[in-house]
This record gives sequence, C-alpha cells and structure tokens, in this order.
Amino acid sequence: MTIAPRTSPLQNRVTPFGEIIATPERGLFMGNRGGCFHDDRQQLTRRRWATKQWITCTTDYKGKRRPLMAPHRYTELFFLDEAVAFAAGHRPCALCRRSDFNRFVAAWSEANPELSGPGKIRTSTLDAALHAERLTPQRAKRTFEASLGGLPDGTFVVLDAAAWLIWNGRVHRWSPGSYDTVRPLQPAGTAQVLTPPSIVRALSAGYRPRVHPSAG
Repeated sequence: MTIAPRTSPLQNRVTPFGEIIATPERGLFMGNRGGCFHDDRQQLTRRRWATKQWITCTTDYKGKRRPLMAPHRYTELFFLDEAVAFAAGHRPCALCRRSDFNRFVAAWSEANPELSGPGKIRTSTLDAALHAERLTPQRAKRTFEASLGGLPDGTFVVLDAAAWLIWNGRVHRWSPGSYDTVRPLQPAGTAQVLTPPSIVRALSAGYRPRVHPSAG
C-alpha cells in the first residue's frame, strides 16, 4: 500500500524491543497487530496490540493508498526492515507477502516441529506460538540468553543496552533511520536475544530476512 506523506510523525514506528515510538522515518516495511488500538485523535491507547496476529506487510500493495490511523481502522506500524519486525515478534503477511510467508512457514515448521505439529500448519497455531514468545506474563518483552557465535544472521541481541543486528559476521547497532555503528562479532560472548527463539531457529533453517542497506 502506498502511504501518503505526513508533516508530523505519529507514534507508529516499532523498535527491535517491540516498543512503538514516534519518529519521522518510515522504514522498508509496514504492518499491524491485528486491529485498532489508536483513538480518534490518532494516539495510541494503553493497549499495544489488538489480537495475536502480528504481521509485516509491504509498503506498496497494488497501488492502494490509505490514511494512517483512520478512525476504527487497524493501526499501521512501520519497521526499519524485516529483521526488526522479527525481533518485535511479527511474521510475514500471508496476503501482500505470500511468497515470503510461504518461505517463512516452511523454514519455521522445519525448525520447530514440536510447535507446528504434523501436516500443514495453521496460521492461528503459528500466531499463538509467536505470541507466547513475545511477552512475559507481565507483558514485558521476553528475551533469552545465548552465545553470539551460535546465532544466525538476522538475529537481534542486546549489547550495551542497545539493539544490535547480527549480519555477515558483524553486529550493527539499530537506530530509527539506519544501522549507525558496526562492530566485529565476538562469537565467544553471550547476550540477551530479542528475536523470539522459534524465529531464530527459522533463520538458522535458511530463511534470510530483508535488511536495511545500511547493514551492507
């Protein structure tokens, strides 16, 4: 969907921590969390999702245009890239990103047989499994600790209280507009991982996300 430009930023940009902030940059992808959680003043309510269906969409779909945060319509969200969306717990949309969705489901099912079950996985099963990995019972961001050397490209970790992307043997610090700092990956180190574990396993199984050009 082609998004009409605005003169002031709305609170609709998602960070790798899953938080939603206001910033003028839009990023490579949009998405939603299953429905509307903004009010008629285009401000977020206390909720941060409507359903367990958290998806990542293309920003240009069949030339369609839509106003942002229209009354009683789903809350549009934006991501720097697909790796950020994965870190926040979103998966590819089955409508506007069908080929990516199919690739992701194939990798996710192969890597998580205990979650996907036998046969073709239902989208509701996938969404329920991801939702359980996104948040603690207190609705805080759920993370886990892992060795940096064992994590695949596309994974986000926390280093020095910031979100860093593992990509091509290096770590790249996220900012709203780009990856602004690069360091060598220290494979012997450990870190808290932001990307949900079942998505990390899907990345290890071969799904390669689209990342911002600033990651190289």
